[in-house]
Amino acid sequence: MNAETRGPVPPGTGWPGDPATAATPVARSAEDVARLAAAAPHLAEVDARASVCRACPRLVAWREEVARVRRAAYATEPYWGRPVPSFGPPDARVLLVGLAPAAHGGNRTGRIFTGDRSGDWLFAALHRAGLASLPTSTSAGDGQRMVATRITAAARCAPPVNKPTPAERDACRPWLVRELELTRPTLRAVVVLGGFAWQALWPALKAACYPLPARRPAFGHGARVELPAGPLLLGCYHPSQQNTFTGRVTAEMLEDVLSAAAGYAGLRPGDTAR
Repeated sequence: MNAETRGPVPPGTGWPGDPATAATPVARSAEDVARLAAAAPHLAEVDARASVCRACPRLVAWREEVARVRRAAYATEPYWGRPVPSFGPPDARVLLVGLAPAAHGGNRTGRIFTGDRSGDWLFAALHRAGLASLPTSTSAGDGQRMVATRITAAARCAPPVNKPTPAERDACRPWLVRELELTRPTLRAVVVLGGFAWQALWPALKAACYPLPARRPAFGHGARVELPAGPLLLGCYHPSQQNTFTGRVTAEMLEDVLSAAAGYAGLRPGDTAR
């Protein structure tokens, strides 16, 4: 990609891992998101349609402005500048749900949790737990491969100050709902990174017709909920810089939750399947 061309990368122009083409339908409203997500026949198409979404004007303006201005440290690099698709195989047994892409992380690299400090922590722990082939994730073309694991987010666009509005969260929900529907045959464990994602996940599970407990359990690190005829939900503090710098979450805490998810899903370090 030409680093001098500022702004978001058009679909189908050769960015590694870009799931969309010039013909991928574009959602321009919350109603469009609901319609296009529900009609997506498989996860590759969910990723493609989500990656060109323009339903939330504030988020579109922000992510594209970040891609034009860029951080000084990345001034010579092109920026993805679009909604960030999920990453991992369609038959995943473990699903990680985060908040949203980082402005100079996923919004720059085009891969969720890639190119920032949170991702450094997360992928190192995923690798130790046997859920990622490499301990680092630096770019969309670095050879990283998930092991029966998929990473997604409650909001697909980088939001200002890392805070999507309730309306933006709700508009984005159908992408997650369809993802939960399509992964259901293989899904065994869901790791929820942070309180925002925990709150966003429950209505998505309900819309995807998962049986839920009568009362929504509170979020906490190590929170554990076995859904009736569904996956195990595990709460985990988000590996944000604020949490890792203060010791609220440690590498061991992160690895413990991911290893619990892997074990519940029947995966062990060293597995190479999928």
